[in-house]
Formats: sequence, structure tokens, C-alpha cells
Amino acid sequence: MIQDAKYVHTNIISDNWEKLAQFYETIFGCKRVLPERDMSGTWIEEGTGVPGAHIRGAHLRLPGYGDGGPTLEIFQYHKNIHRQTKGVNETGIAHIAFLVHDVKKALEEVIAAGGSQSGEIVSRHIPGVGLLTFVYARDPEGNIVEIQSWKH
Repeated sequence: MIQDAKYVHTNIISDNWEKLAQFYETIFGCKRVLPERDMSGTWIEEGTGVPGAHIRGAHLRLPGYGDGGPTLEIFQYHKNIHRQTKGVNETGIAHIAFLVHDVKKALEEVIAAGGSQSGEIVSRHIPGVGLLTFVYARDPEGNIVEIQSWKH
């Protein structure tokens, strides 16, 4: 085990990083961490393995954490590669999740801000943990977001 490992961020590659960052700031209360990034040159090409890479974007502090907490990194390459919409059961990193007080209200806000619903709102008692209510949704660019609440 790596003794000094610490979770730092999750990255989303966006077609419009400013618009997507604003979605996460408005809907989930993420806070922008300055400076915004505008990176290019040999070092970024070598680090990413993308010839001619030019990346712009920002880090957003996730809600519920202080200044040193993890971030959501939203970047945009000068040339993005597109794929089909990811399924909730597709291998690899599937979704990010936010804990909210009211799942239905949060879902309504996601949809009003250009997102969409991906599953139904369900509730289930998890023995030893509590009552879980959750729904899968998609942000305006199709990334999967789980919206959940717990009652203990």
C-alpha cells in the first residue's frame, strides 16, 4: 500500500469547460480554485502523450470540503476526441456522486440547467447503513452524476 496516497481530483474533459464549470458551480455549489489553467508546450505534450496538446480549464472545489479538499478538474483540449454516450454499467470510471438533502429537487435543478434524467428515483434500506435515496442523471455534456441522500 502507498502510505502517503491522498485523493486529489477527478477530471472531466469538456467541449465547453466554462459552461460545464458554471453548471457544477450553480447546481452543486462547487467553488472555482484559481488560477484557471491554460497549458501548452512540450511538457504538456510529453505528460499527456497528446501531440500539440493545448488545455484550458479550471479546478472546482467539491462541496463539503475545505481549502485543501479534492476538486473536480474540468478541462478542454484544443482538439477533443468524442465517443458515444457512456452507459452507467460501462467499465471504467462511471460517475461522480453528490450528497443532497432532497434528491427530487436536485434532479429538477439538474434538468432545468440543461442536464437530463438517466434513471428513476429509488429508495432502499441498506442494512447497517440507513435509507438510501438516489437517481442517476447526466450533466449538460452527458457525464453521469449520481444524486443521493441518506437517512440514518
